[in-house]
Amino acid sequence: MAEQNQNTIKQELKTRHVSMIALGGSIGTGLFLASGATVSQAGPMGAITAYLVMGVMVYFLMTSLGEMATYMPTTGSFSEYGNRFIEPAMGFALGWNYWFNWAITIAAEVSAVGLVAQFWLPHVPAWVFSAIVLALIFLINLFSVSTFGETEFWLSTIKVVTIIFFLVVGVLTIFGVIHSNQNVMHNLSVGNHGFVGGFQGVLSVFLVAGFSFQGTEMVGITAGEAKDPSKSVPKAINSVFWRILLFYIGAIFVISALVYYKDPNLLSAANNNDITVSPFTIVFKNAGIAFAASLMNAVILTSIISAANSATYAANRTLYALAKKGQAPKIFSKLSKFGVPWASLLLTVLVGMFAFLSDIKGGSEAYTWLVAASGLSGFIAWLGIAFAHLRFRRAYVRQGKDLNKLVYKARWFPFGPILAIVLSIVVIVLQDPASFAHFDWEKIGMTYLSVPIVVIPYIVYKIVKKSKLIPLDEIDLDSKAEH
Repeated sequence: MAEQNQNTIKQELKTRHVSMIALGGSIGTGLFLASGATVSQAGPMGAITAYLVMGVMVYFLMTSLGEMATYMPTTGSFSEYGNRFIEPAMGFALGWNYWFNWAITIAAEVSAVGLVAQFWLPHVPAWVFSAIVLALIFLINLFSVSTFGETEFWLSTIKVVTIIFFLVVGVLTIFGVIHSNQNVMHNLSVGNHGFVGGFQGVLSVFLVAGFSFQGTEMVGITAGEAKDPSKSVPKAINSVFWRILLFYIGAIFVISALVYYKDPNLLSAANNNDITVSPFTIVFKNAGIAFAASLMNAVILTSIISAANSATYAANRTLYALAKKGQAPKIFSKLSKFGVPWASLLLTVLVGMFAFLSDIKGGSEAYTWLVAASGLSGFIAWLGIAFAHLRFRRAYVRQGKDLNKLVYKARWFPFGPILAIVLSIVVIVLQDPASFAHFDWEKIGMTYLSVPIVVIPYIVYKIVKKSKLIPLDEIDLDSKAEH
């Protein structure tokens, strides 16, 4: 591959690309499969409350990221903002954490592709489908960023159209236009006015909701390759939040109204990844749509491919940003003639392939630990974004700069980043407190492995490189970030 000047990364993502990447990043199997389990665990109102609270937190987090991304658009923003606004050790730890998270996600998603594709071709080995999709994703990301953006736009569009169709069918069924045997008011008022399991039930769903919203932060990764980040990033933040909230809250409301919360299929779909009992499929079937299972299977397949595609892009660009800062080998900053970090892409896909092979070759225990190691990485990234924004805004004011000159200003500062920090810590700490109570070290390791994977590199880098917290007066707000 042709080696080019390192400053030739292409700014080819259009506003519609950036919006759909952020939207598509947060809509996947969590909505199509796990949403039913949340209703079963917490009841309709409990599930809606949890998603609403988490949705509000994610909105404020997006505004924090938007303020920094429009002021200083850069590829691989998390490590860059950690480096510049906190300290180099934080940028190093956040960057490698985020790269590892998405590299392992690639393996998890391509493994799922094989299982879903066997719905139509059960006699073909699952790894065949997985290998084909992995090769396809590699090629999509190997060419220009606009190829990635266009692919993600259409894959996300399929998901959006499906959800809108589902909401329309659901509303028509609720109001009796489409016949249903379900008692809507009874379904919505189960338990204590729609709450099942009390606070603990809401909390359990709260954790699931947090995972469901992960991926929205990809808008920060795209800023460095957007044609006009000052316009596309704010538009993506404002539109994506309301769409996600409408889709998640709307879908859970429809599911709650038309499927009784004790329906065993609600839990079965999430636990077994069985699309034939997805809450979406159940609602479609009850509405008389005979091909519901095949329709939803196709949609889930595109969702998984979309997730793997986005994961590859995010990991690739994060590793590239680390290399540009000298926090990863220099070869990973090399660009192809298309403006793509080819060495970074190659390593990312190889790691995803290794994890995938460890799964199909009988190394399920190793694979399980790899997936567990990335489990809380998204929340740790959110913590990093919120903390970096607090430092950025304080430095901006300390250095006498005019807040009115910010292209995009986060609302209700500092409420947003503080809320994100508090809720992210709550989610991380309360993942599995019972494992500590019973001194179950294996479960503790499986659940909290992401934490030492971030803390140890941070401490080591801090000691070796003598990294220190940058004083607010010395934070560099004037020089542009490298693309």
